[in-house]
Amino acid sequence: MSTINNPLQDQVAIVTGAGRGIGESIARYFVEAGAKVAVVSRSEENSSKVAAALEAIRPGSARAYAVDVADFDAVQKVGEQIVADFGRADILVNNAGITRDNLLMRMSSEEWDAVLDTNLKGAFNFVRSVLRTMIKQRSGRIINISSVSGLMGLAGQTNYAASKAGMIGLTKALAKEVASRGITVNVVAPGFIETDMTAVLNEEIRKGALAQIPLSRFGQPEDIASTVAFLCSPAAGYITGQVLAVDGGMSM
Repeated sequence: MSTINNPLQDQVAIVTGAGRGIGESIARYFVEAGAKVAVVSRSEENSSKVAAALEAIRPGSARAYAVDVADFDAVQKVGEQIVADFGRADILVNNAGITRDNLLMRMSSEEWDAVLDTNLKGAFNFVRSVLRTMIKQRSGRIINISSVSGLMGLAGQTNYAASKAGMIGLTKALAKEVASRGITVNVVAPGFIETDMTAVLNEEIRKGALAQIPLSRFGQPEDIASTVAFLCSPAAGYITGQVLAVDGGMSM
């Protein structure tokens, strides 16, 4: 197959939080671009459902894995299993994330810890699980899914904003550590995207959000998936340590 039409042909991609929303869209985009995907979700039901759908597109293209990304030891075992199952790991997309929105003066330590442990520590955990493999291969692409909240802050999201801003710092430092081994590390920072997480927003909040977006609309999961796929393609081989906001101009 042509690498122009299938830019990720035979690449092995790990996508966390792939059981729904943006992660599911990324996993599907990867399969359509020729990659094989480890579909990672906290829910075994969700990861299996998505993997089955991807297998229907192209047999042999996906496997399901269930793990809590905040659990370091469990993630190391899953990372080892993925490498054993596929023989390599070329792409890691740290997309798993949760919100526990609250004003800081009312925020519990449990709400703070849950978000930081999943969103930021979870990214660290998965990088640790596959980085040695990528270094041995002398190639790899790591994409951390941050958020517009990590760029400009949103009231009621101090925990979420801190976790997503932390991913940016992690990315820039890691990019410098592994560049000599042919590994690139970048951030995609989505704005308001039409997913089940934004579907629960009331009409007043949606109108307020739209008023801040120059393009006057919410994005689609495919907008994020296509950007991630580009950063993982040969065309983006000279891009590392960068933050690409896909937010309709919201953070500019």
